[in-house]
Amino acid sequence: MSTPDLSQSSMLDLFRMEADSHSQALTAGLLALERDPVAADHLERCMRAAHSLKGAARIVGLSAGVSITHAMEDYFVAAQRGRSVLRREHIDQLLHGVDLLRQMSRTAEQDMDRWEAQKLEEVAAFVDALNRAVASPAVIDVARAPAETEPPQDERLATARRGEETGEGEKSGVIRVTADNLNRLLGLAGESLVESRGFKSFADSLLRLKRFQYGLQHALDRLREQLPQRLSNQAQVTLAEVQRRALECQQFLAQRLVEMETFDRRVAQLSHRLYDGALACHMRPFADGVQVFPRMVRDLARTMSKQVRFDIGGEDTQVDRNILEKLEAPLGHLLRNALDHGIESPEERLAAGKPAEATLKIDARHDAGRLQVTVADDGRGIDLERLREAVIERKLSNAETAARLDDAELLQFLFLPGFSLKEAVDDISGRGVGLDVVQSVLKQIRGTVRITTRRGQGTRFQMELPLTLSVARALLVEVGAEAYAVPLAYIRHALKLAQSDIELLEGRPHFDLDGRSVGLVTAHQLLGVSSPPAAGDLLAVIVLGNATHLYGLIVDRLLGERELVVQSLDPRLGKIKDVAAGALMEDGSPALILDVEDIIRSIEKLAGAGGLSGVAPDALGAAGAKRKRVLVVEDSFTVRELERKLLVNSGFEVEVAVDGMDGWNAARTGHFDLVITDVDMPRMDGIELVTLIKKDPHKKSLPVMIVSYKDRPEDRRRGLDAGADYYLAKGSFHDETLLRAVVDLIGAGQP
Repeated sequence: MSTPDLSQSSMLDLFRMEADSHSQALTAGLLALERDPVAADHLERCMRAAHSLKGAARIVGLSAGVSITHAMEDYFVAAQRGRSVLRREHIDQLLHGVDLLRQMSRTAEQDMDRWEAQKLEEVAAFVDALNRAVASPAVIDVARAPAETEPPQDERLATARRGEETGEGEKSGVIRVTADNLNRLLGLAGESLVESRGFKSFADSLLRLKRFQYGLQHALDRLREQLPQRLSNQAQVTLAEVQRRALECQQFLAQRLVEMETFDRRVAQLSHRLYDGALACHMRPFADGVQVFPRMVRDLARTMSKQVRFDIGGEDTQVDRNILEKLEAPLGHLLRNALDHGIESPEERLAAGKPAEATLKIDARHDAGRLQVTVADDGRGIDLERLREAVIERKLSNAETAARLDDAELLQFLFLPGFSLKEAVDDISGRGVGLDVVQSVLKQIRGTVRITTRRGQGTRFQMELPLTLSVARALLVEVGAEAYAVPLAYIRHALKLAQSDIELLEGRPHFDLDGRSVGLVTAHQLLGVSSPPAAGDLLAVIVLGNATHLYGLIVDRLLGERELVVQSLDPRLGKIKDVAAGALMEDGSPALILDVEDIIRSIEKLAGAGGLSGVAPDALGAAGAKRKRVLVVEDSFTVRELERKLLVNSGFEVEVAVDGMDGWNAARTGHFDLVITDVDMPRMDGIELVTLIKKDPHKKSLPVMIVSYKDRPEDRRRGLDAGADYYLAKGSFHDETLLRAVVDLIGAGQP
């Protein structure tokens, strides 16, 4: 179905569009006039906006709208002529009028009469208050009063009307286009950009054909040399004809190849220009997305009795409209947090040697192909020691670990759901949902946020986002003969890892990266694709994660960086695990863009359930040798590591679990040839674990060995009665005893 154009909209719909635009202009102008009450340009813009809205309201028959805008227009004209000076109470009253106009424009047509009846007294009070303000004498600042030669009111209104009728003073060629049409245009431009890349592969195929032709010509020359010297005239003529035809084909192909390369270059340039033009149509100035914040900051600051100067930088920075819409909620949360948590009262600021008026600023700019948006204040900053104490109080970390966290790692706790340093909850903040929402929204649009703070000097939130959601810069990787794209913003490192650099820690492979231990897992297990072939000396690894958790994802090959046009998946598919969207390669083949946040959650879920197999044996150079798998369940790190090393050195493949519950999750979801378990463990002891395994119809044949310090006859009997196949006391066993018992139960580790 085609999107209706504006000619199909009702007059009330057109009024709503105009009211929205002029209300924004009135709000911006009034906030500017609050700082400079006699600024001629702002008074002029406000008067014109009120006048235009009055005419629109009169056309659609909204008497309340006519009354409001007429009173506002009279006041602005009086201010222009110096008969009234805007004071703070007047600004409040005028902003209240803007709010009434917004309410009116958002009221359904069938409810408009009821709204006007309900607001009759409020509108009358507003008009009466403004009329009294116009009638009251004003103290005029002669140095800044309007010139005596300023045109009278009637002449100014006539000029405004002529400007509206002729379009003078407004930008020419501006039309309204629906967002759906813009999205469709951008999608088609993106498809044309992808299709244009197909010419390159076609040109490469022609180049190969040219080489084949060259080889054919050489083969004919060799054939001529090897034939007998005396050939019949007919044979010589035929051979010469074949050579001539082959040469003609080679020359013709060379000419077409040159033309093809020229055509490829022109089409690529045209496609890029088309896409850039469509993308520019999809962009909006940053100022369009932050128009509501000056009013919000002003009202909240007055409510909290704080003096705040709010600045917006980079208003002309172009931002994807979809990103701009998504940014409204995060920016609102950050500004409210800054006003409530960060900025002090005027008395506190003066006592600290600061000016009474605080500074709060939003800024947007392009940097290195990314959009940088910052929210900064010069308030009290974040108390990092209080934050560290809060982390320990909420049992999010123990005291020893919390003491080792650096500032960046510590500040990440502020993004946890429900986390807040504010002790009391009010209608502005304190519930701990603000920063959680900020990070959640930014993840949806492939963005990140970083906090920097200095005690007593302020806090800065820096958000990094893509310039557009329609294009993603990604690293292409191959997994199971399929191409996958990983957004560059989520990749910490990409490297080739030597197998000699891999170490086993608690039975799982890790490697050292800048002093940090990074666990390894194969992409094949996460994505559910076929197992990888035997690896060479180097493994292709991409490192994903955040400041506190890093994971190395092993892929088959790194294919290089690409700029991909994002294709949304069919909504009927729902959310596909570990996949964010799709894209088309240069040759037209599809590639899935991975959802990195989902990937990390999948790794953590598998690790928590004991189902994370890490690197397959083949990937570590053990291809072709099927080893027996043993699960070691032990809460003591020392004993666990001792048993693991003994078994690994004897050719067994070993996984470990830290207690009975972890062991049960691993045993029921994985395949093992033997379980070795302790008895005394938290959450679930070894006897309960043995009982669960032997009662499970699918696991009851799995051999279980108990290794425990308890060596009394009743302890042994209790373990064997539960179903254990072997009971070994830790106080009496040594290397050979444990290994001999394992071999007796399941045989050697590797054939």
